[in-house]
Amino acid sequence: MYRRSFLVGLAGLAISGSATAQMMHDMGSMSGNGAHNMMPKAGNKPVLPEGQPLRELPRLMNEASEAGLFKARLAAEQGLARFAEGLDTPVLLYNGGNPVIEAHEGDRIEISFKNGIPGQPTTVHWHGMPVPADQDGNPMEPVASGSEHIYAFDLPAGSAASYWFHPHPHGLTAEQVYRGLAGIFLVKPKDDPIPTEYGDTVLMFTDLRLAEDGSMPESNMIDLMNGRVGDHVLVNGQKNPVLAVAKGEKRRLRLFNATNARFLRLTFENADMMLVGTDGGLIEAPVGVGEFLLAPAERVELIVSFDKPGAAKLTTLDYERGWMGPGKPEEAGMTLLTANVSEVAAPSVPPLPAKLRTIEPLAAPAVTRRFALTESMGGMEMKFLINGASFDMNRVDEVSKVGQVELWEIANQADMDHPFHVHGTQFQVVERVKDGAVAKPPYRAWKDTVNVAAGETVRILLRQDLPGQRMYHCHILEHEDLGMMGTIDVEA
Repeated sequence: MYRRSFLVGLAGLAISGSATAQMMHDMGSMSGNGAHNMMPKAGNKPVLPEGQPLRELPRLMNEASEAGLFKARLAAEQGLARFAEGLDTPVLLYNGGNPVIEAHEGDRIEISFKNGIPGQPTTVHWHGMPVPADQDGNPMEPVASGSEHIYAFDLPAGSAASYWFHPHPHGLTAEQVYRGLAGIFLVKPKDDPIPTEYGDTVLMFTDLRLAEDGSMPESNMIDLMNGRVGDHVLVNGQKNPVLAVAKGEKRRLRLFNATNARFLRLTFENADMMLVGTDGGLIEAPVGVGEFLLAPAERVELIVSFDKPGAAKLTTLDYERGWMGPGKPEEAGMTLLTANVSEVAAPSVPPLPAKLRTIEPLAAPAVTRRFALTESMGGMEMKFLINGASFDMNRVDEVSKVGQVELWEIANQADMDHPFHVHGTQFQVVERVKDGAVAKPPYRAWKDTVNVAAGETVRILLRQDLPGQRMYHCHILEHEDLGMMGTIDVEA
């Protein structure tokens, strides 16, 4: 514990760019290794195979025979994964993998969860889902190692969306996620406007760093400052897998950014994209896009048209999210997925509807709240703060009321982007303000995570419909663990 605080404190010296060189000098004086203590050790990095057929994530089977009930067992436990030839990597998994739960609006969900992680508490946080506060898997409800807990909740009408689930124990969230704990939760509507002929393909992005022996190195100081960014971005656990499609085929793709801190600015070369959904489900009408940004924890739904034979590649573009210290990763030029488009024409399919749903604007706010995101160096400890405070599990930061519409202003006064997440509800982005310029969103959407760029203020409208304590925090998981989180108590 003391060593961790000391290392985090050293990392804090790198907040200002001019301090980096002095930090390196001081570290060298203390240890003789200088910047090597901050960065992963060099070595022969394992080579991951590419070009394998895209695998489907395993489905969590419904054990209930009763209609309208989804009942299953879920366990977080240690396991082994083989990312590189001849190397077994110790990981954490749910039921031996990264499972997909599929249910429908109106269903009752009962998940019997067991924590099989030795020596660590954990939770299951149902990210973005409108579940009761005591079923949310927040840090105040830990499941001890070896213990079991039943998560039970109902899926209300209008909740169809692409959700995911992951651990949320305070101080351990980042480690448990980068070691592998994540799953997908698809809530389907009673009537889906997207033609079934488009399929429904899940693409879960994770970030992997491997040592020479195949193990996952512990996070270093640069990881704590910026969030852990690995050497490989995987799709459903694979590097650059391949999808076979016919000419003219349309595919529904659901993209999930399940990384700790990787910002993914994406484009699909040689294919056309229509954005049809965000975190909280479908938007009102399809929007053509040439590229989009997927910040940590965000999701999008796309309809991709593969009209040109050849290789259509999902690739990364450069994105300047802000970086403290050395080791800034190269973000551009990665191929995450390759669709091989054949010369054979696909069968004709129904067109994409011009209207997908109606999203009513939220009412005028009764309350306005402001949240300032900052970084702080206190003594020998670096912290990421909201309104000048570090997270305290025993403190309530804000008090709200069920059904009350609120305007939240999230002002990023830090040196890097921070994706801001609110538990228990979906919100609507009203506007973004930076350098005096005001930008309105191009379409109305439901969101539970929004990226707030350095120097930017994002205004959102939200309403909590269920009582209890809810978290709001940065979804760079290392920042969350280091204090950039607060609690709002929603009173009935």
